[in-house]
Amino acid sequence: MRLRSSITRDGIDRTPHRAFMRAMGLDDAAIGKPMIGVVSMKGETTPCNMTHGPQVEWAKQGVEAAGGTPREFTTISVSDGIGMNHEGMKFSLVSREVIADSIEAVMQGHAYDGLIAFGGCDKTLPGAMMGMVRVNVPSVFVYGGAALPGRFGGRDVTVLDSYEAVGAVQTGQMKEAELKVLERVAIPAIGACAGQFTANTMAMVSEALGLTVPNSAMIPGVYAERSAIAQRAGQIVLDILKRGGPLPRDLVTRKSIENGCAIVAATGGSTNAALHLPAIANEAGVAFTLDDVEAVFARTPLIGDLRPGGRFLAKDVHDIGGVSIIIRELIRSGHMHGDVLTVTGRTLAQEHDGAPDPDGEIVRRAENAIRPDGGLAVLKGNLAPDGALLKVAGLKSLVFEGIARVFDGEDACTAAVRKRDYQAGEVLIIRYEGPKGGPGMREMLGTTAIIYGQQMGEKVALLTDGRFSGATRGMCIGHIAPEAAVGGPLALVQNGDRIRIDGAARTIDVLIDDAEMQRRKAAWTPPKPRHAAGLLAKYAQLVGQADKGAVTHAGKAEWPEA
Repeated sequence: MRLRSSITRDGIDRTPHRAFMRAMGLDDAAIGKPMIGVVSMKGETTPCNMTHGPQVEWAKQGVEAAGGTPREFTTISVSDGIGMNHEGMKFSLVSREVIADSIEAVMQGHAYDGLIAFGGCDKTLPGAMMGMVRVNVPSVFVYGGAALPGRFGGRDVTVLDSYEAVGAVQTGQMKEAELKVLERVAIPAIGACAGQFTANTMAMVSEALGLTVPNSAMIPGVYAERSAIAQRAGQIVLDILKRGGPLPRDLVTRKSIENGCAIVAATGGSTNAALHLPAIANEAGVAFTLDDVEAVFARTPLIGDLRPGGRFLAKDVHDIGGVSIIIRELIRSGHMHGDVLTVTGRTLAQEHDGAPDPDGEIVRRAENAIRPDGGLAVLKGNLAPDGALLKVAGLKSLVFEGIARVFDGEDACTAAVRKRDYQAGEVLIIRYEGPKGGPGMREMLGTTAIIYGQQMGEKVALLTDGRFSGATRGMCIGHIAPEAAVGGPLALVQNGDRIRIDGAARTIDVLIDDAEMQRRKAAWTPPKPRHAAGLLAKYAQLVGQADKGAVTHAGKAEWPEA
């Protein structure tokens, strides 16, 4: 078997290349073995990725024990939590592309033979998976794990409680002294957010796609079990190399992507998955849009009672047997394809066949689902011809009709919300925050959480061409496509227009006639780009619309044989 990395070390003309390797402490034996890239985001930008340090070392041990030479490298992460509510959030979704691009650059630049890719915070998981699929060498994804929940007032809490508590202080529902206590206990250990927010959602997706060590997603980041998971990833990647597969594009197929959608819907997961799944599919050359996402969401029952719409956390799922319980139940009930392959070379059904039955509380049987049609809905209408996303899990009412209050950007809306300068029955619209218009499609958790904390969670609706966090709850509709900056209907809404949202009928409309809509469209002019240089300017030129994953290239990159 000729290794990809042979091009960097075989022959007299590769003497300088080998000299560089020897300078890193490699001897003849190490230079002659398969070179396995081990990428992580370890660093100090967010607690979500601080679990990576020791896990990377265990993964490298696994590679060495299996006969490979590990080559560690790192890539970036942008914390949604610290980037929230200011210009920094524009760089969050962009970072997904930077991560995938950087993995491609290192893996191709060094011709490594395999890859172990870690992820922790929201965009690092899809970014790492996109990079894996793009380079298409023997690969295993590893999630760094969630944080443990905190305890406050006799109950489990997460960082979401701290966001919502800000609004509670503003309305006098909580004392500022209590908020200070909550701030100190909300995240008691390193790891990603503990609820079924974007990180844990995408960790479950990695299991459904077959890209990771089976039943590893819900193990908390600080648990000792993660050492064995990381070491096993090292073994698996060498096994794949020896077998010749399955490679990432063998795993990421239309059926497995449908599985990814199913596990999101079944657990009331993050709306961001509807961006990331089409983007991962794009890397494999599989056309998968929001319409395809909607078809799976509509037929998948909500069986996981997980926060933010439900009651339980990642640790609770781990305690009853892990994500395998959900996968096995969805395969049993016909809502997931069990015949797709995983990194082990075995099928999804084979890997999860030994899982326990649902406990009936944290995870239910499909016949006793919380909802029959999943926790997420794709809405369409004259306000969102190409779709918009609503998390219906936990909503008391699926219908809302009210008067539009329009804000050209998140900051103006947040300022009004902080001052409580809005009223029940209004539909708050935040536009020009889409992939191109932002640029970067900011996440609005800070705004929505304050609304919820002010006891206004379902008394108003919030619409945006930006994003919502996996932690967002309430009548919040995001990812509206096409976005306002490219002339989408959201750009034409005016203060006082009546908006109707029907989550049951899957519709979202501004109640004006077609002639008026056309008149406004003829008078509309695009806004001046907010960034003329730098990363965001480049991103705005390349990025597509949200309904196709906000991707920046045509997908399925190919390279000449080495």
